[in-house]
Amino acid sequence: MTTAHPRPVALITGSSRRVGAVIARTLHAAGYDLALHYRHSSNEAQALAKELEQQRAGSTLLLPAELADLSSLPTLIEKLLAHFGRLDALVNNASAFYATPLDNATPAQWNELFASNAQAPFFLTQAAIPALRAAKGGIVNLLDIYAERPLVGYTLYCMAKASLSAMTRSLALELGPDIRVNGIAPGAVMWPAEGKSDEEQQTLLARTPLKRAGTPEDVANAALWLLRDAHYVTGQVIHVDGGRMLSI
Repeated sequence: MTTAHPRPVALITGSSRRVGAVIARTLHAAGYDLALHYRHSSNEAQALAKELEQQRAGSTLLLPAELADLSSLPTLIEKLLAHFGRLDALVNNASAFYATPLDNATPAQWNELFASNAQAPFFLTQAAIPALRAAKGGIVNLLDIYAERPLVGYTLYCMAKASLSAMTRSLALELGPDIRVNGIAPGAVMWPAEGKSDEEQQTLLARTPLKRAGTPEDVANAALWLLRDAHYVTGQVIHVDGGRMLSI
């Protein structure tokens, strides 16, 4: 007789760096074992897995994959289930983000931005439904305030995140009562590598009711709450933005 895996299991896409890695550490500290997806960041993913394995042996599984390759998505779930035997949480965190000025936006940019921000979350969710339903699990999609308040010059990204926001609400209807589906829309919690100047950052924060930036831990704690504790919450988008949505 096969013994059921003793701890809840979460799959986090884009888990090796930035907010994804902080979500991974937070869920792991709360008792989740983790399937850590990454694309190019092999060194970072392996370092993260080593760190977490030192805390709890046998608690991680590395899953490299190109999410734009739709054929790889069911395989991710199959590998996860072969290793852990269960899936309790899916965090769709992986995301491409860059400017696409209207005059020279290309079909390739459309495809790349929609692939990571809308297409992959949908089809990965589709592949994960049986396991999540069996576990009465949850899904958290990482959104963006720009899905509701567009950023000039980033139309394709804003469109893709708006699609993910609509998917979050729609799938909450379709997958209830067995699976809860929610989203998190962060504000200024981690500046892009190529983004606003220091002066622009300070101007933005001055318009935010809490008058400061947040942290990746703020996002990770919201994800943990939605997955573990928010048993009567589904179809919601939680704005972890210091109130910025009120002042844009």
